[in-house]
Amino acid sequence: MPNPEPLYLEPHTEPRLAALLQAEDFTRSLVDALGSPLGVVLPDQMADNAERFHAMYRKHRLGGQVWFAHKANRSCALMRRLAATGTAVDVASVGELQHALGAGFTPDRVMATGPKSPEFLWLAARTGVTVHVDGRAELDGLAEIVRSYALPRVRILLRLSAFGTSGAKAPGVRVLSRTSRFGTPVGDLDGLAAAVERHADAVELLGVGFHLDTTSVAEKAVALEGCVRAMDMLRERGLRPRVVDIGGGYGVNYLAHQEQWERYTTELTRAVLGRRPAMTWRGHGYGLRDEAGTLRGSLALYPGHRPVAAEHYLDGLLSTPAASFGGRTLSTVLLENLYDLYTEPGRALADQCGLTLARVLEVRRTEAGEPLVRLAAKADDIGLEDHGIVMDPVVIGRDGGRVTDSGGDAVGVYLAGGLCLEADLISRRMVFLPRLPNPGDLLGFVNTAGYCMDFQASRAQHLPVGRKVAAWRDGDGNWRWSLDEQYWPTLCQEGRA
Repeated sequence: MPNPEPLYLEPHTEPRLAALLQAEDFTRSLVDALGSPLGVVLPDQMADNAERFHAMYRKHRLGGQVWFAHKANRSCALMRRLAATGTAVDVASVGELQHALGAGFTPDRVMATGPKSPEFLWLAARTGVTVHVDGRAELDGLAEIVRSYALPRVRILLRLSAFGTSGAKAPGVRVLSRTSRFGTPVGDLDGLAAAVERHADAVELLGVGFHLDTTSVAEKAVALEGCVRAMDMLRERGLRPRVVDIGGGYGVNYLAHQEQWERYTTELTRAVLGRRPAMTWRGHGYGLRDEAGTLRGSLALYPGHRPVAAEHYLDGLLSTPAASFGGRTLSTVLLENLYDLYTEPGRALADQCGLTLARVLEVRRTEAGEPLVRLAAKADDIGLEDHGIVMDPVVIGRDGGRVTDSGGDAVGVYLAGGLCLEADLISRRMVFLPRLPNPGDLLGFVNTAGYCMDFQASRAQHLPVGRKVAAWRDGDGNWRWSLDEQYWPTLCQEGRA
Protein backbone atom coordinates (compact mmCIF):
# COMPACT_ATOMS: atom_id res chain seq x y z
CA MET A 1 0.00 0.00 0.00
CA PRO A 2 1.57 3.33 -1.02
CA ASN A 3 2.03 5.86 1.73
CA PRO A 4 -0.50 8.72 1.67
CA GLU A 5 0.78 12.23 1.18
CA PRO A 6 2.24 13.38 4.52
CA LEU A 7 0.21 15.82 6.58
CA TYR A 8 2.67 17.02 9.18
CA LEU A 9 1.73 18.90 12.35
CA GLU A 10 5.15 19.90 13.65
CA PRO A 11 5.12 21.00 17.30
CA HIS A 12 6.24 24.46 18.31
CA THR A 13 9.21 24.26 20.68
CA GLU A 14 11.02 27.09 22.42
CA PRO A 15 14.77 26.92 23.21
CA ARG A 16 14.69 25.15 26.57
CA LEU A 17 12.33 22.38 25.47
CA ALA A 18 14.12 22.07 22.11
CA ALA A 19 17.41 21.61 23.97
CA LEU A 20 15.88 18.85 26.09
CA LEU A 21 14.73 17.03 22.95
CA GLN A 22 18.25 17.23 21.57
CA ALA A 23 19.69 15.62 24.73
CA GLU A 24 18.87 12.12 23.45
CA ASP A 25 21.23 10.21 25.75
CA PHE A 26 19.77 12.04 28.73
CA THR A 27 16.13 11.29 27.85
CA ARG A 28 16.86 7.65 27.02
CA SER A 29 18.67 7.16 30.33
CA LEU A 30 15.68 8.60 32.21
CA VAL A 31 13.24 6.16 30.61
CA ASP A 32 15.67 3.25 31.08
CA ALA A 33 15.84 4.07 34.79
CA LEU A 34 12.26 5.07 35.54
CA GLY A 35 10.12 3.37 32.93
CA SER A 36 7.60 4.33 30.28
CA PRO A 37 5.63 6.54 30.16
CA LEU A 38 7.64 9.26 31.85
CA GLY A 39 6.77 12.91 32.31
CA VAL A 40 9.59 15.45 32.34
CA VAL A 41 8.82 18.95 33.64
CA LEU A 42 10.90 22.12 33.31
CA PRO A 43 10.35 24.26 36.42
CA ASP A 44 12.46 27.18 35.24
CA GLN A 45 10.31 27.51 32.12
CA MET A 46 7.27 28.03 34.32
CA ALA A 47 9.08 30.81 36.20
CA ASP A 48 9.90 32.46 32.86
CA ASN A 49 6.27 32.17 31.71
CA ALA A 50 5.04 33.79 34.92
CA GLU A 51 7.45 36.69 34.46
CA ARG A 52 6.03 37.28 30.96
CA PHE A 53 2.57 37.74 32.46
CA HIS A 54 3.90 40.07 35.14
CA ALA A 55 5.67 42.08 32.42
CA MET A 56 2.33 42.51 30.63
CA TYR A 57 0.85 43.92 33.85
CA ARG A 58 3.70 46.42 33.94
CA LYS A 59 3.15 47.35 30.29
CA HIS A 60 -0.46 48.29 31.10
CA ARG A 61 0.56 49.85 34.46
CA LEU A 62 -1.82 47.57 36.33
CA GLY A 63 -1.51 46.23 39.83
CA GLY A 64 -2.84 42.86 40.92
CA GLN A 65 -1.76 39.24 40.83
CA VAL A 66 -1.21 36.29 38.50
CA TRP A 67 -2.69 33.05 39.90
CA PHE A 68 -1.58 29.70 38.43
CA ALA A 69 -4.54 27.36 37.92
CA HIS A 70 -3.15 24.36 39.79
CA LYS A 71 -5.49 21.88 38.12
CA ALA A 72 -3.42 22.12 34.92
CA ASN A 73 -0.65 19.98 36.45
CA ARG A 74 -0.12 18.35 39.83
CA SER A 75 3.70 18.53 39.72
CA CYS A 76 5.49 19.26 43.00
CA ALA A 77 8.45 20.74 41.15
CA LEU A 78 6.42 23.22 39.13
CA MET A 79 4.55 24.36 42.23
CA ARG A 80 7.68 24.74 44.35
CA ARG A 81 9.51 26.66 41.64
CA LEU A 82 6.50 28.96 41.18
CA ALA A 83 6.33 29.55 44.93
CA ALA A 84 9.85 31.01 44.67
CA THR A 85 8.51 33.72 42.35
CA GLY A 86 5.97 36.45 43.02
CA THR A 87 3.17 34.43 41.43
CA ALA A 88 0.19 33.05 43.36
CA VAL A 89 -1.88 29.87 42.93
CA ASP A 90 -5.56 29.09 42.32
CA VAL A 91 -6.66 25.79 43.91
CA ALA A 92 -9.87 23.87 43.24
CA SER A 93 -9.87 21.09 45.86
CA VAL A 94 -8.79 20.24 49.39
CA GLY A 95 -5.82 18.29 47.99
CA GLU A 96 -4.67 21.19 45.82
CA LEU A 97 -4.94 23.57 48.76
CA GLN A 98 -2.85 21.26 50.94
CA HIS A 99 -0.33 20.87 48.12
CA ALA A 100 -0.03 24.62 47.59
CA LEU A 101 0.59 25.32 51.27
CA GLY A 102 3.14 22.50 51.42
CA ALA A 103 4.92 23.82 48.33
CA GLY A 104 5.67 27.12 50.04
CA PHE A 105 2.76 29.39 49.12
CA THR A 106 1.62 31.58 51.99
CA PRO A 107 -2.17 31.97 52.45
CA ASP A 108 -2.18 35.47 50.94
CA ARG A 109 -0.95 33.87 47.69
CA VAL A 110 -3.62 31.14 47.53
CA MET A 111 -7.15 31.47 46.16
CA ALA A 112 -9.82 28.76 46.44
CA THR A 113 -12.00 28.48 43.32
CA GLY A 114 -14.26 25.93 41.67
CA PRO A 115 -17.01 23.83 43.30
CA LYS A 116 -16.33 23.57 47.03
CA SER A 117 -17.15 20.89 49.56
CA PRO A 118 -17.71 21.81 53.25
CA GLU A 119 -14.24 20.41 53.98
CA PHE A 120 -12.68 22.61 51.30
CA LEU A 121 -14.43 25.70 52.67
CA TRP A 122 -13.39 24.81 56.22
CA LEU A 123 -9.70 24.47 55.32
CA ALA A 124 -9.81 27.64 53.21
CA ALA A 125 -11.30 29.61 56.10
CA ARG A 126 -9.02 27.98 58.64
CA THR A 127 -5.86 28.85 56.71
CA GLY A 128 -7.02 32.32 55.67
CA VAL A 129 -6.81 31.99 51.89
CA THR A 130 -8.94 34.06 49.52
CA VAL A 131 -12.20 32.38 48.44
CA HIS A 132 -13.84 32.93 45.05
CA VAL A 133 -17.53 32.49 45.93
CA ASP A 134 -19.84 30.91 43.35
CA GLY A 135 -23.19 31.82 44.88
CA ARG A 136 -25.26 32.75 47.91
CA ALA A 137 -25.41 29.24 49.38
CA GLU A 138 -21.63 28.96 49.28
CA LEU A 139 -21.30 32.41 50.87
CA ASP A 140 -23.74 31.44 53.65
CA GLY A 141 -21.81 28.23 54.30
CA LEU A 142 -18.49 30.03 54.46
CA ALA A 143 -19.84 32.67 56.88
CA GLU A 144 -21.25 29.94 59.13
CA ILE A 145 -17.86 28.23 59.31
CA VAL A 146 -16.13 31.51 60.19
CA ARG A 147 -18.59 32.18 63.00
CA SER A 148 -18.70 28.61 64.31
CA TYR A 149 -14.93 28.46 64.73
CA ALA A 150 -14.40 32.13 65.66
CA LEU A 151 -12.07 32.65 62.69
CA PRO A 152 -10.85 35.95 61.25
CA ARG A 153 -12.82 37.39 58.35
CA VAL A 154 -12.15 35.65 55.03
CA ARG A 155 -11.30 37.63 51.91
CA ILE A 156 -13.75 36.83 49.10
CA LEU A 157 -14.49 37.57 45.46
CA LEU A 158 -17.92 37.11 43.86
CA ARG A 159 -17.94 35.02 40.68
CA LEU A 160 -20.50 36.39 38.22
CA SER A 161 -21.94 35.12 34.94
CA ALA A 162 -24.50 35.87 32.19
CA PHE A 163 -23.11 39.25 31.20
CA GLY A 164 -24.56 41.33 28.38
CA THR A 165 -24.25 44.79 26.95
CA SER A 166 -26.69 46.73 24.77
CA GLY A 167 -25.60 48.92 21.92
CA ALA A 168 -21.97 47.74 22.00
CA LYS A 169 -21.85 47.22 18.24
CA ALA A 170 -24.92 49.13 17.09
CA PRO A 171 -28.02 50.59 18.70
CA GLY A 172 -30.45 47.89 19.74
CA VAL A 173 -27.87 45.07 19.42
CA ARG A 174 -27.33 43.00 22.54
CA VAL A 175 -23.97 41.23 22.90
CA LEU A 176 -23.84 38.34 25.35
CA SER A 177 -20.94 36.50 26.91
CA ARG A 178 -20.84 32.71 26.80
CA THR A 179 -22.97 30.95 29.40
CA SER A 180 -21.22 29.27 32.32
CA ARG A 181 -22.29 26.89 35.06
CA PHE A 182 -20.01 28.79 37.43
CA GLY A 183 -21.01 31.96 39.24
CA THR A 184 -24.15 33.96 39.94
CA PRO A 185 -25.99 35.69 37.06
CA VAL A 186 -25.10 39.35 37.17
CA GLY A 187 -28.81 40.16 37.22
CA ASP A 188 -28.95 38.61 40.71
CA LEU A 189 -26.13 40.74 42.06
CA ASP A 190 -28.42 42.75 44.35
CA GLY A 191 -29.33 39.66 46.35
CA LEU A 192 -25.72 38.49 46.51
CA ALA A 193 -24.56 41.94 47.64
CA ALA A 194 -27.20 41.92 50.37
CA ALA A 195 -25.80 38.60 51.59
CA VAL A 196 -22.28 40.10 51.67
CA GLU A 197 -23.59 42.96 53.80
CA ARG A 198 -25.37 40.51 56.10
CA HIS A 199 -22.13 38.56 56.57
CA ALA A 200 -19.89 41.62 57.02
CA ASP A 201 -18.61 40.18 60.32
CA ALA A 202 -17.37 37.03 58.54
CA VAL A 203 -16.15 38.09 55.09
CA GLU A 204 -14.24 40.95 53.45
CA LEU A 205 -15.24 41.66 49.85
CA LEU A 206 -12.26 42.14 47.51
CA GLY A 207 -14.10 42.30 44.21
CA VAL A 208 -15.76 40.30 41.45
CA GLY A 209 -14.73 38.01 38.61
CA PHE A 210 -15.83 35.50 36.01
CA HIS A 211 -14.91 32.18 34.42
CA LEU A 212 -15.62 31.73 30.71
CA ASP A 213 -14.67 28.65 28.69
CA THR A 214 -13.99 30.52 25.46
CA THR A 215 -11.13 31.81 23.33
CA SER A 216 -13.20 34.80 22.19
CA VAL A 217 -11.71 38.17 23.13
CA ALA A 218 -15.06 39.83 22.38
CA GLU A 219 -16.96 37.65 24.86
CA LYS A 220 -14.37 38.22 27.58
CA ALA A 221 -14.42 41.95 26.92
CA VAL A 222 -18.19 41.95 27.49
CA ALA A 223 -17.68 40.07 30.77
CA LEU A 224 -14.92 42.43 31.91
CA GLU A 225 -17.07 45.47 31.18
CA GLY A 226 -19.89 43.79 33.10
CA CYS A 227 -17.59 43.28 36.07
CA VAL A 228 -16.65 46.97 36.11
CA ARG A 229 -20.33 47.94 36.11
CA ALA A 230 -20.92 45.43 38.93
CA MET A 231 -18.10 47.06 40.91
CA ASP A 232 -19.81 50.42 40.43
CA MET A 233 -23.05 49.02 41.81
CA LEU A 234 -21.29 47.51 44.82
CA ARG A 235 -19.58 50.81 45.56
CA GLU A 236 -22.92 52.61 45.39
CA ARG A 237 -24.06 50.32 48.22
CA GLY A 238 -21.13 51.45 50.36
CA LEU A 239 -18.95 48.39 49.76
CA ARG A 240 -15.30 48.85 48.79
CA PRO A 241 -14.33 46.31 46.10
CA ARG A 242 -10.97 46.82 44.42
CA VAL A 243 -10.26 43.68 42.32
CA VAL A 244 -11.53 42.37 38.98
CA ASP A 245 -10.64 38.70 38.31
CA ILE A 246 -10.87 37.76 34.62
CA GLY A 247 -10.05 34.05 35.07
CA GLY A 248 -8.03 31.98 32.60
CA GLY A 249 -8.22 30.88 28.98
CA TYR A 250 -5.21 32.67 27.46
CA GLY A 251 -4.28 29.79 25.21
CA VAL A 252 -1.14 28.13 23.88
CA ASN A 253 0.38 27.94 20.42
CA TYR A 254 1.07 24.22 19.96
CA LEU A 255 2.13 24.11 16.31
CA ALA A 256 5.13 25.55 14.49
CA HIS A 257 3.42 26.30 11.17
CA GLN A 258 0.04 27.86 10.48
CA GLU A 259 -0.03 26.47 6.95
CA GLN A 260 0.25 22.90 8.28
CA TRP A 261 -2.73 23.46 10.58
CA GLU A 262 -4.84 25.00 7.84
CA ARG A 263 -3.95 22.26 5.38
CA TYR A 264 -4.71 19.52 7.89
CA THR A 265 -8.14 20.86 8.83
CA THR A 266 -8.99 21.38 5.14
CA GLU A 267 -7.99 17.82 4.26
CA LEU A 268 -9.84 16.44 7.28
CA THR A 269 -13.01 18.10 6.00
CA ARG A 270 -12.47 16.56 2.56
CA ALA A 271 -11.86 13.14 4.11
CA VAL A 272 -15.07 13.31 6.16
CA LEU A 273 -16.98 14.13 2.96
CA GLY A 274 -15.32 11.20 1.16
CA ARG A 275 -13.38 13.40 -1.25
CA ARG A 276 -10.00 11.95 -0.31
CA PRO A 277 -8.74 8.78 1.41
CA ALA A 278 -9.41 8.45 5.14
CA MET A 279 -6.78 10.08 7.36
CA THR A 280 -8.13 8.98 10.75
CA TRP A 281 -8.76 5.69 12.52
CA ARG A 282 -12.00 4.18 11.22
CA GLY A 283 -12.99 7.52 9.70
CA HIS A 284 -13.11 9.42 13.00
CA GLY A 285 -14.24 12.98 12.20
CA TYR A 286 -13.19 14.93 15.33
CA GLY A 287 -16.74 16.24 15.62
CA LEU A 288 -17.43 16.50 11.89
CA ARG A 289 -19.76 14.17 9.98
CA ASP A 290 -21.14 13.71 6.49
CA GLU A 291 -24.90 13.85 6.07
CA ALA A 292 -25.81 13.11 2.46
CA GLY A 293 -22.89 15.11 1.15
CA THR A 294 -23.32 18.01 3.59
CA LEU A 295 -20.77 18.66 6.33
CA ARG A 296 -22.38 18.72 9.77
CA GLY A 297 -21.13 19.18 13.32
CA SER A 298 -18.25 21.32 14.52
CA LEU A 299 -14.53 20.64 14.68
CA ALA A 300 -13.76 19.44 18.21
CA LEU A 301 -10.08 20.32 18.08
CA TYR A 302 -8.12 22.96 19.95
CA PRO A 303 -6.96 25.69 17.52
CA GLY A 304 -3.47 24.25 17.27
CA HIS A 305 -1.75 27.26 15.73
CA ARG A 306 -2.43 30.38 17.81
CA PRO A 307 0.11 33.13 17.10
CA VAL A 308 -1.60 35.37 19.69
CA ALA A 309 -1.66 33.39 22.92
CA ALA A 310 -0.69 33.52 26.60
CA GLU A 311 0.49 36.99 27.68
CA HIS A 312 -0.06 38.36 24.14
CA TYR A 313 -3.71 37.30 24.34
CA LEU A 314 -3.97 39.18 27.65
CA ASP A 315 -2.39 42.21 25.95
CA GLY A 316 -5.02 42.07 23.21
CA LEU A 317 -7.86 41.78 25.70
CA LEU A 318 -6.66 44.70 27.81
CA SER A 319 -6.18 46.79 24.66
CA THR A 320 -9.76 46.20 23.52
CA PRO A 321 -11.95 49.33 23.42
CA ALA A 322 -14.74 49.22 26.03
CA ALA A 323 -17.84 50.15 24.07
CA SER A 324 -19.90 51.01 27.14
CA PHE A 325 -17.10 53.22 28.54
CA GLY A 326 -16.70 55.61 25.63
CA GLY A 327 -14.29 53.42 23.67
CA ARG A 328 -11.48 53.66 26.22
CA THR A 329 -9.40 50.50 26.45
CA LEU A 330 -10.24 47.98 29.15
CA SER A 331 -6.89 48.54 30.85
CA THR A 332 -7.60 52.30 30.93
CA VAL A 333 -11.00 51.66 32.52
CA LEU A 334 -9.33 49.54 35.22
CA LEU A 335 -6.68 52.20 35.81
CA GLU A 336 -9.18 55.04 36.03
CA ASN A 337 -11.05 53.17 38.75
CA LEU A 338 -7.83 52.14 40.57
CA TYR A 339 -8.85 48.47 40.25
CA ASP A 340 -6.35 45.63 40.54
CA LEU A 341 -6.40 42.84 37.96
CA TYR A 342 -6.37 39.13 38.80
CA THR A 343 -5.70 36.53 36.10
CA GLU A 344 -5.77 32.73 36.43
CA PRO A 345 -3.68 31.20 33.61
CA GLY A 346 -3.20 27.44 33.75
CA ARG A 347 -2.32 26.07 30.32
CA ALA A 348 -0.49 29.31 29.43
CA LEU A 349 1.81 29.16 32.48
CA ALA A 350 2.50 25.47 31.78
CA ASP A 351 3.37 26.18 28.12
CA GLN A 352 6.65 24.52 27.05
CA CYS A 353 7.06 23.15 30.60
CA GLY A 354 6.69 19.44 29.91
CA LEU A 355 7.52 16.45 27.72
CA THR A 356 6.02 12.95 27.90
CA LEU A 357 8.27 10.09 26.79
CA ALA A 358 6.92 6.68 25.79
CA ARG A 359 8.74 3.57 24.57
CA VAL A 360 7.69 1.75 21.40
CA LEU A 361 6.73 -1.87 22.21
CA GLU A 362 5.45 -3.21 18.92
CA VAL A 363 5.06 -2.23 15.28
CA ARG A 364 2.66 -4.19 13.10
CA ARG A 365 -0.03 -3.80 10.46
CA THR A 366 -3.74 -4.16 10.93
CA GLU A 367 -5.87 -6.36 8.70
CA ALA A 368 -6.42 -3.28 6.53
CA GLY A 369 -2.67 -2.81 6.18
CA GLU A 370 -2.43 0.23 8.45
CA PRO A 371 0.84 0.59 10.44
CA LEU A 372 0.01 0.38 14.14
CA VAL A 373 2.59 1.42 16.72
CA ARG A 374 1.89 0.22 20.27
CA LEU A 375 3.47 2.20 23.10
CA ALA A 376 4.26 1.43 26.72
CA ALA A 377 1.65 3.99 27.78
CA LYS A 378 -2.11 4.47 27.93
CA ALA A 379 -4.09 7.11 26.08
CA ASP A 380 -4.84 8.86 29.38
CA ASP A 381 -1.10 9.12 30.11
CA ILE A 382 -0.72 11.26 26.99
CA GLY A 383 -4.01 13.12 27.01
CA LEU A 384 -3.40 15.35 24.01
CA GLU A 385 -6.38 14.22 21.95
CA ASP A 386 -8.66 14.12 24.98
CA HIS A 387 -8.10 17.88 25.07
CA GLY A 388 -8.48 18.27 21.32
CA ILE A 389 -4.77 18.77 20.64
CA VAL A 390 -3.20 17.15 17.58
CA MET A 391 0.52 17.37 16.78
CA ASP A 392 3.36 15.07 15.80
CA PRO A 393 5.59 13.32 18.34
CA VAL A 394 9.38 13.34 18.04
CA VAL A 395 11.14 10.01 17.38
CA ILE A 396 14.21 9.36 19.57
CA GLY A 397 16.06 6.35 18.19
CA ARG A 398 16.98 3.40 20.39
CA ASP A 399 20.63 3.37 19.33
CA GLY A 400 20.99 6.75 17.68
CA GLY A 401 19.78 10.25 18.25
CA ARG A 402 16.64 12.16 17.48
CA VAL A 403 15.21 11.03 14.15
CA THR A 404 14.52 14.06 12.00
CA ASP A 405 15.18 12.79 8.48
CA SER A 406 14.31 9.36 7.12
CA GLY A 407 16.37 9.77 3.97
CA GLY A 408 13.28 8.59 2.16
CA ASP A 409 9.52 8.72 2.29
CA ALA A 410 7.72 9.53 5.51
CA VAL A 411 5.45 6.87 6.96
CA GLY A 412 1.93 7.34 8.33
CA VAL A 413 1.13 5.39 11.51
CA TYR A 414 -1.53 5.12 14.17
CA LEU A 415 -0.46 5.20 17.82
CA ALA A 416 -2.09 2.77 20.23
CA GLY A 417 -1.85 2.41 23.98
CA GLY A 418 -1.34 -0.68 26.10
CA LEU A 419 -4.88 -1.20 27.45
CA CYS A 420 -7.03 -4.10 26.32
CA LEU A 421 -9.57 -1.68 24.88
CA GLU A 422 -10.33 -0.78 21.27
CA ALA A 423 -10.66 2.84 22.38
CA ASP A 424 -7.13 3.06 23.83
CA LEU A 425 -5.73 5.09 20.95
CA ILE A 426 -3.14 7.74 21.67
CA SER A 427 -3.77 9.22 18.23
CA ARG A 428 -6.89 8.74 16.11
CA ARG A 429 -5.26 10.68 13.31
CA MET A 430 -2.63 9.15 11.06
CA VAL A 431 0.65 10.57 12.36
CA PHE A 432 3.49 11.02 9.89
CA LEU A 433 6.99 10.17 11.06
CA PRO A 434 10.39 10.34 9.29
CA ARG A 435 10.59 6.55 9.39
CA LEU A 436 8.77 3.58 10.84
CA PRO A 437 9.75 3.34 14.52
CA ASN A 438 11.45 0.24 15.91
CA PRO A 439 10.67 -1.46 19.22
CA GLY A 440 12.78 0.27 21.83
CA ASP A 441 12.63 3.69 20.21
CA LEU A 442 11.11 6.53 22.19
CA LEU A 443 8.39 8.90 21.10
CA GLY A 444 8.50 12.33 22.72
CA PHE A 445 5.17 14.14 23.04
CA VAL A 446 5.91 17.84 23.34
CA ASN A 447 4.24 20.47 25.53
CA THR A 448 2.09 18.14 27.64
CA ALA A 449 2.45 19.92 31.00
CA GLY A 450 -0.82 21.85 30.60
CA TYR A 451 -3.62 19.33 31.29
CA CYS A 452 -2.16 16.61 29.02
CA MET A 453 0.35 14.95 31.35
CA ASP A 454 -1.60 13.70 34.36
CA PHE A 455 -5.01 15.40 34.33
CA GLN A 456 -6.70 12.10 33.39
CA ALA A 457 -4.01 9.56 34.20
CA SER A 458 -5.40 6.37 35.78
CA ARG A 459 -4.29 2.98 37.07
CA ALA A 460 -6.62 1.02 34.79
CA GLN A 461 -5.82 -2.72 34.48
CA HIS A 462 -3.31 -2.28 37.32
CA LEU A 463 -0.97 -0.45 34.97
CA PRO A 464 0.99 2.20 36.87
CA VAL A 465 0.66 5.91 36.31
CA GLY A 466 3.83 7.21 34.70
CA ARG A 467 6.44 8.72 36.98
CA LYS A 468 7.50 12.33 36.75
CA VAL A 469 10.88 14.03 36.96
CA ALA A 470 12.07 17.63 36.97
CA ALA A 471 14.94 18.63 34.68
CA TRP A 472 17.19 21.68 34.58
CA ARG A 473 20.62 22.70 33.31
CA ASP A 474 23.50 23.43 35.65
CA GLY A 475 26.05 26.23 35.33
CA ASP A 476 27.97 24.25 32.71
CA GLY A 477 24.90 23.67 30.58
CA ASN A 478 24.59 19.99 31.51
CA TRP A 479 21.16 18.50 32.08
CA ARG A 480 20.40 17.33 35.60
CA TRP A 481 17.28 15.84 37.10
CA SER A 482 15.48 14.79 40.25
CA LEU A 483 12.28 12.96 40.99
CA ASP A 484 9.46 15.46 40.83
CA GLU A 485 8.65 15.15 44.52
CA GLN A 486 12.33 15.63 45.49
CA TYR A 487 12.82 18.90 43.60
CA TRP A 488 13.35 22.07 45.65
CA PRO A 489 14.32 25.41 44.10
CA THR A 490 16.96 26.06 46.77
CA LEU A 491 19.21 23.48 45.12
CA CYS A 492 17.94 23.11 41.59
CA GLN A 493 17.41 26.46 39.89
CA GLU A 494 18.87 26.63 36.43
CA GLY A 495 22.51 27.65 36.40
CA ARG A 496 23.12 26.33 39.90
CA ALA A 497 24.42 23.01 41.16
